Amino acid sequence: MSSEMVIVYHRQPYEEVEENGEIVLRENKSPNGIVPTLKSFFGKVDHGAWIAWKLADDPENPGFEQRIEVDDDYGTYTVSRLALSEDQVREFYHVTSKEAFWPILHGFKERYNYDPVDWANFQAVNRSFALAAADEAADGALVWVHDYNLWLVPGYLRELRPDVRIAFFHHTPFPSADIFNMLPWRREIIKSLLACDDIGFHIPRYAGNFVSVVRSLFDVDVTSRRQVPDKWIFEGTALTERSWTDKLSYEGHDVAVSVTPVGVDTGYIDDVARSDETAAQTHEIRKETEDVKMILSVGRTDYTKGGIEQLSSFERVLEYNADLRGQIRLVHVSVAANRNMAVYEEIQSEIEQIAGRINGRFGTLEWQPVTLISRAIPFTQLISYYQAADVAWITPLADGMNLVAKEFIASRFDGDGVLVLSEFAGAAVELADAVLTNPFSNRAMDLTLVSALEMPEAERRRRMKTMRDAVARTDVRQWTPGTLKLARVPAVAAIA
Repeated sequence: MSSEMVIVYHRQPYEEVEENGEIVLRENKSPNGIVPTLKSFFGKVDHGAWIAWKLADDPENPGFEQRIEVDDDYGTYTVSRLALSEDQVREFYHVTSKEAFWPILHGFKERYNYDPVDWANFQAVNRSFALAAADEAADGALVWVHDYNLWLVPGYLRELRPDVRIAFFHHTPFPSADIFNMLPWRREIIKSLLACDDIGFHIPRYAGNFVSVVRSLFDVDVTSRRQVPDKWIFEGTALTERSWTDKLSYEGHDVAVSVTPVGVDTGYIDDVARSDETAAQTHEIRKETEDVKMILSVGRTDYTKGGIEQLSSFERVLEYNADLRGQIRLVHVSVAANRNMAVYEEIQSEIEQIAGRINGRFGTLEWQPVTLISRAIPFTQLISYYQAADVAWITPLADGMNLVAKEFIASRFDGDGVLVLSEFAGAAVELADAVLTNPFSNRAMDLTLVSALEMPEAERRRRMKTMRDAVARTDVRQWTPGTLKLARVPAVAAIA
C-alpha cells in the first residue's frame, strides 16, 4: 500500500527483543524522544511508512524480511528495513557520520578526520534509503528525511520521484561556511539538500549558517527574508539572530528554510511528574539529599556535551568556596554515546578520573561531593531527579537544541528550581530566564553555578514561570515538517 507520508530516519521505530525464542517488537525505551514524536504523525494520514536500516549477517540473504506492517498505538504503517552488514554500518555511521561529520557540525575542527571515510559506501547507503522511500511513497506524498547521516537522500530521491514533496530536518547545529566547507564532499551534500522543498532547523542561527554555506558554493537567489520573533531575541546568548533567509531559489526550484524548534511532550511529562510513583521516588531522593543542595547534570558521554569542563568547574568551586563543602552534591549522569568508539571511551575514562579525584580531595565519611551515574536512567525515575534537584546544570559546548533542559522545566510543576544553561545550546534562544553561562570560560562557569545556588526563592519562581511558558509554546505536539503540510496541497510558508 502506498503511503501519504514517508519518514526516513536511520533508526527503526521500535526495539527488537527475543521472547521465548521469538523476535517481538517493543516501544523504544531510548531517551531519544524523536522516535515517538515522528510516529505520532502517522495518525494524521491514511497510511504511512518508515525507512530505517537493520543489521544483517548477510544482506544478500533472500529470506531477509525487508517490509513489515506494524499496528501499534500510533496507527498502522509500513516499516521498510534496509539490510546493512556490520561493516556497512561501521563505515556509514561510526566512521563517516561520527568521525567526519559530527566534529564539523559542532565546530570541533581538531577532532575532524576524513581519511578513513569510505565515501562510496555512504553514497550507496543513502541511495538505498532513497530507493526505499521512492517505492513506498504515493503520488505527491510527503517524504520527511531526518538528520545529517542521510544528507544525500533528497538528491537521489528527487531524481527517482520528482512528484513527491521532500522535507528535511537537521537535528544538530549547522556550522558556518568556514567550518562546513572543510568537508571535501560539500558540493554534493548541499546540492542534494537543495533538492528539498523545505529544510528545517531548530533556531535561526543554524538556518543562517546553512544559507551562508549554500551561497558560498552555488549561485542561488534569496527570494525572501524573515524577521526573528521578539521572543527569540535577547542579548544573553551567543546564538541570537535578528533575521534569516527563509526562501531560496536554485535552478528554478524554490526551497523554504524553516525554523521549527523541537520541544518535549509537556503533557506526558506533567502527567508523570504528578503521579504517585514519581512523588514517592522524589521523596526518597530528597531524603537522601536533605542536608545538601543537589545539582543535577544529565547528558551523553560526548566531547560536545562538556562533561569534563563541568566537573573541572565543580572542583574549582569546591576549592575556592570552602563554605560549600558538605553543603552541595553533584549528581552527574553521563550515559555512553557510542561504546564502539575509542574517543568516547577516553572521555568516559577522564570523567571517571576527575570525579574520583574530587571525591578523594573533598569527600568525607559523611559526604561525597560527586555521584557519577554512567548508565541510562528510566525516564520516570529521571523525572524524579529533575523534581528533587535544586539546580539543573546543563552546559554543552555545542548542542542543536538540548531537550534535557526542557524536560527539567516541564517537570517542575512546583514552580521552583534553577536552570544553568550553556549559551551555545539551541534551547538558550528560547529560554532567556535560564542562568546562561559560557562553558569555555572558567570564571563564567564557576560564578554562574554559585549564583544559581544562592538565588532567592522569589527570583527562582519568576524565572521558572517564564521558562515553563516558553517550553509550553514549543510543545512537541505542535511540531511540523517545516512549511509543508501533510495534505497534498501547495506548500505555504509559515513561521513555526
